[in-house]
Amino acid sequence: MSALSVFYAILFYVATLILVIGVVRKITQYARTPAPLKIPTTPAPTTQTGVVLRMAREVVLFSSLFKSNKWTWIFGWLFHFSLLLAFFRHLRYALTPDCFIWPLIDLELVQAAGKYAGLGMAAGLVGLFGRRIFVDRVRYISSPSDYFMLILLLAIAASGLSMSFVSHPDIVNLKGFILSLITLGWNGWVNMPTDGLLITHLTLVILLMIIFPISKLLHAPGVFFSPTRNQVDNPREKRHISPWGKALDDAEADA
Repeated sequence: MSALSVFYAILFYVATLILVIGVVRKITQYARTPAPLKIPTTPAPTTQTGVVLRMAREVVLFSSLFKSNKWTWIFGWLFHFSLLLAFFRHLRYALTPDCFIWPLIDLELVQAAGKYAGLGMAAGLVGLFGRRIFVDRVRYISSPSDYFMLILLLAIAASGLSMSFVSHPDIVNLKGFILSLITLGWNGWVNMPTDGLLITHLTLVILLMIIFPISKLLHAPGVFFSPTRNQVDNPREKRHISPWGKALDDAEADA
């Protein structure tokens, strides 16, 4: 392998370890954090099935954001849906035709939608960036990291679009490089292409992987652990009694 390929292979392995370990650590922290008090945002479901449906609406449709601000919902949902389409398109570069989901990701419709999804990502990010600049109350609570993350994601989308519509890299060689990383060189190592746009795109993706576990992007797994969303509205049926309160109740019962 060339020195450039070895360098980026090491970067990808390190970034993957940081991403996986960091996200698992935060999810473990979320899961272990006690939430004994019933604080679901009302009107809230009174059954576990209702909670599942509520979480599904939240994750797929961003229902609470829709009720809060329509413009933010439009830009946010556009970005996330476009990101999902782009993800399915990119799976083609990391899988082989013998994979069981290959017929799905190889569909012409999926590949075409994923190709133009970059435009949707860019539009959504520009809208979210403008919201932080022109909406006073949002600008007031925005930190430099908020702007940095939007700029980073926008740069990833822009570099990806440039490779799709301006300068095409050697996709076959790129897929060989990615597959050799996934298989740890089982079938031999492949050098990565030296296209400038591709190197820029991969560098930005690696940077995103490294900072993801310490950024606000952790709202992706964090939404599932939000007590205002994942709790059943049954404070009377299942009351939380603190240890000192239980001790007082026991003392009164004994008296």
